[in-house]
Amino acid sequence: MDSTTQLTALRTGITTPVRTSGTPVHASGPPPSPGPGEISRSGSLVYDPAEPSGSLHLRAARVLNGNWTGTSTVPSRGLYPHQWSWDSAFIAIGLRHLSPLRAQTELETLLGAQWADGRVPHIVFNPSVPLDAYFPSPDFWRSSTAGRAAGAPRTVQTSGIVQPPVHALAVWLVHRADPGLSRARNFLPRMYPRLAAWHRYLLHRRDLGGRGLASVVHPWEQGMDNSPCWDAPLSRITPAPARSFRRADLDHGAPEDRPTDLDYGRYVRLATDYRDRGYADGGGEFAVEDPAFNALLIASEHALACIAQELGATGTARHARAERLTAALVDRLWDPAEGMFFCRDVYGAGAGESSALGSERCSQSGALGSERCSQSRDGHGSDPHPENPESSALTPEHRSQSTAHLSEHRPPQSNALASEHRSLRGALIPERSVSGLLPLILPALPRDIAATLVRTASGPHFELGGAARLVPSYDLTGDAFDPHRYWRGPAWFNTNWLLERGLRLHGEHGRADGLREALLRTADESGFAEYVDPYSGEACGALGFSWTAALTLDLLHEPPGHGVSPTGLGTFVKSDKGGDRG
Repeated sequence: MDSTTQLTALRTGITTPVRTSGTPVHASGPPPSPGPGEISRSGSLVYDPAEPSGSLHLRAARVLNGNWTGTSTVPSRGLYPHQWSWDSAFIAIGLRHLSPLRAQTELETLLGAQWADGRVPHIVFNPSVPLDAYFPSPDFWRSSTAGRAAGAPRTVQTSGIVQPPVHALAVWLVHRADPGLSRARNFLPRMYPRLAAWHRYLLHRRDLGGRGLASVVHPWEQGMDNSPCWDAPLSRITPAPARSFRRADLDHGAPEDRPTDLDYGRYVRLATDYRDRGYADGGGEFAVEDPAFNALLIASEHALACIAQELGATGTARHARAERLTAALVDRLWDPAEGMFFCRDVYGAGAGESSALGSERCSQSGALGSERCSQSRDGHGSDPHPENPESSALTPEHRSQSTAHLSEHRPPQSNALASEHRSLRGALIPERSVSGLLPLILPALPRDIAATLVRTASGPHFELGGAARLVPSYDLTGDAFDPHRYWRGPAWFNTNWLLERGLRLHGEHGRADGLREALLRTADESGFAEYVDPYSGEACGALGFSWTAALTLDLLHEPPGHGVSPTGLGTFVKSDKGGDRG
């Protein structure tokens, strides 16, 4: 029996990983012995002979097995040969159905490369991969030297930017897949302080708008790299000279499917400037509050509350924070006239607004008109994210892990330029992206807003259940729409999976079932493609893409017509707002 067919059951054996990237956070004791019929190589499992040899389930498992390095899973062997942050979170969510141990190892490896200031880097580099296999490579980021003041690890090379914070959600779902294994390995006590520090970094260091939401400082951080949402704020950036870098991505994908050279030059310039500032936040020219990034942070804050409860705390303070952040998201990024959430360019000025300090002109029109007024619910100038009082309910061991590992380094506070920027209101960016639909995953989202989001998703801009097979990454009617160019129109599996969860959470079971069926059919027909044409389902980008395979497995383990499962999105909070709680 080969190693691919072994990875298809629901219980796990012992893993003996080969170190390739990051430093897994190991348990204090040995892992449990394998049970009857289990095996001990790489966390792989006994094949269930009832599973057809050519099934979608087995082929998805084959993708994940082929992309496994020994301690983590690469998104694809050619185009993405290292470990990516939010990829690993989605991969772990699918891997939990095959090997909870391997799913735990995936997250341990990633969080083992966390910086002392709390940030989780968007890439953990595999030292065995040649430098020219991917750009920007470790010698560009120079994390161990340029990131020294921010507490970058010395023993592993990483990037210096971040990606969407799906990690606490993934940790909680992986724990729920096999609580006995999780407790035996001390999984949650080891993950909790790292996750808490990660959220603390985002809620404090990245609140560049001063209104409670986290900002991204580079388009790659939001994950939707070349979305039209970034065109306006990027237009202020002088691109790096084309001769100063070589794009390795074009070795693996058609140029017409990838970001343009002009955009790439701006990405390089932003990353270079951030690196040369020692990865200190607040002094750059790009800062955007994104609805999807913040919605995932809120969902993970709910998950972190569940983890705290499992460790003996009440979880109420984190649930309350998540609801405050939901209110801030609505107040700051919701546009009722357009029926969806929009990104906010923190350093931009709204239509007719002055960029002078203290400009506070308000209007009530939609994002496609002039800027909408929004007042901070926590009070401008105050700290909207006080330290979690529940931390005292955790054991001294848990608290010491948090302070010992993550409080050693404190990067410099934002400079005068950042203080000036935080005084500005910023401007909503009038581009309809799938990011503006993803707050549907939030359980405390007001019912009327959830219902409006469903109508917008089902309308002509996104065609959920209509002409589009899957929901596109960008407005089907927008001037910048391109069905094949990366995040400027193609449909992606992770965003559609999140929408499926959100629809189900808010009682839209028929629409969720239809989207689930379309996702499974498209994954099957496209060869687990990285992304697809939203109308035809034609494969684009890399084939055998890990999060496509992983989220396919997650959908296969949820039968059609199911409600929100005990481990599904949206079951983290008790609230009288929003839709079905499951």
